[in-house]
Amino acid sequence: MRRVGSALLGRRARRRWIHLVLGGALAMPYVFVGSILSGPLFGDDRFFGSFSAQLLAFALGLPLAAITALFPLTRPMSVAAVRALCGVPDEALADGPPRTRQERGRTVTWFTLHLGFGGIISGMTLGLVPFASFQLVLPLTVGVWDSWLGLPDHLRTSWTLAVAPVSGTVCLLLLAGCAAGCGELLARWAPRLLGPTPADRLAAAEQRAADLAVRNRLARELHDSVGHALSAVTLQASAARRVLDHDPEFVREALAAIEDTTRRTVGELDAVLGVLREGDQRASTAPAPTLAADLDGLLRRTRAGGLRVKAAVALGPGGADALPPMVSREAYRIVQEA
Repeated sequence: MRRVGSALLGRRARRRWIHLVLGGALAMPYVFVGSILSGPLFGDDRFFGSFSAQLLAFALGLPLAAITALFPLTRPMSVAAVRALCGVPDEALADGPPRTRQERGRTVTWFTLHLGFGGIISGMTLGLVPFASFQLVLPLTVGVWDSWLGLPDHLRTSWTLAVAPVSGTVCLLLLAGCAAGCGELLARWAPRLLGPTPADRLAAAEQRAADLAVRNRLARELHDSVGHALSAVTLQASAARRVLDHDPEFVREALAAIEDTTRRTVGELDAVLGVLREGDQRASTAPAPTLAADLDGLLRRTRAGGLRVKAAVALGPGGADALPPMVSREAYRIVQEA
């Protein structure tokens, strides 16, 4: 019973009901235009004549709504309303105006369905809620209504007064069920009609892959530069502390190496943070160490920590400058990690 009550009058059902009423409100200008077009057919120049004239005005208004749904901002506004009121996940809906004919056609279909269902539910709400409320309070206020309106005899019988609350309750449940059903249908159709196309999903997946590649590269750069620098500084400081009393020249060289390492690391860290701030624009232009420019400094700083290092570099006639930048950078990182 609780599940049924939540499905009919729960928070999600109420928000979807509001979404339908919003569609009915959007349909009103088109219904007004439709009533002007349908008036001569029924010999009635009023906005709202007979029930048949109202149905015809509604039927004539929906094609007009479909035409105006070609306006580019229709899909963004519809998506915003669906996200706020229908409980549809954000990733199931597309952003921005439609770009292809297929997307425009789906937007037109959605807008027409929203206004169609919204107009029906809004009309039922305006008609059934007062009628059901009157039936619910009729047994308690029959004297008041009789004095005001002069109720007919069949509304004052005991049988009518006993059935009226039941009939009013059934009307309200019927209205809530129709609103919940229409809201559920629109919520299920929204991803199909307002969601991204396969091309959009592919583009989003490619963008996520590119972002992931940039993040992985940044993480690797931070590990290779900052991690190595901290390890080298730790070793150099430890070595300097051990020989502080009897080898001041070594301590001086170790402190100079620490200064050089930290200064260089701050520059690399600033470059990596710049990529994070500015995105992919600087991902390909951020400075990176190479064999030609940075190998000698790496060996010098390592030797300053007390480690004996011998280097034999054989790169062919062109030397380190002939290596492709990516190969030179990765070779430097391998030596650094070793």
